[in-house]
Amino acid sequence: MIDVRPFAELGHANHGWLDARYHFSFSQYFNPERMHWGTLRVWNDDTIAPGGGFPTHPHSDMEIITYVREGAITHKDSLGNVGRTEAGDVQVMSAGSGIRHSEYNLEQTETRLFQIWILPDRKGHTPSWGTRPFPKAGRDGQFAVLASGHTEDKDALRLNTDARVLGASLKQGQTISYPLGKDRLAYLVVAKGEISIEGKTLHERDGAAIADMDSVTLTAAADAELVMVETPPID
Repeated sequence: MIDVRPFAELGHANHGWLDARYHFSFSQYFNPERMHWGTLRVWNDDTIAPGGGFPTHPHSDMEIITYVREGAITHKDSLGNVGRTEAGDVQVMSAGSGIRHSEYNLEQTETRLFQIWILPDRKGHTPSWGTRPFPKAGRDGQFAVLASGHTEDKDALRLNTDARVLGASLKQGQTISYPLGKDRLAYLVVAKGEISIEGKTLHERDGAAIADMDSVTLTAAADAELVMVETPPID
């Protein structure tokens, strides 16, 4: 089962400094049919103006992943962490028992990013934050694990949940497969380009909810950059 969710049909809010699209119910956007996908709770597609950002605010008991598409985001938190994550790279904040943070675009151009929230495996984890660059060659023509709650994914940023965040870069005409398994769910978003999957076309910034598939096979109709989250189902 593949449910394509076109970018134009996502929830939308424009605050001037922030132009946001919502794949799932968030803030003032509410869609009872799009509350979550497995343990994936939030996928926001944010465009942040130069100098704009989120002032210091609290979070708890959520795994928050930021994938930067263009530009960069600068993070500060109550643990004393300060860092800048730029295009193609990822940061993970495990909010755990509680953390306060800010996120600002300190660049001269717009920053475009995906903000992804995944439910943790339990409440009360020790809060943490991390970021790292991922060599672009590591995901050429294949899915690379960017963040994971699985110990075997040693090079990935750590998540406190049974989930993986994956990235892939494809040249036009390339086909790749990912062994999902019918007991798992996936949510795929095209960060750049265009792909076809099981006879369906996804354009840039479209999403697809995927279930009941042994493997996910897709072909790039144009050079493409993909981000996908794999999670277990929940009631």
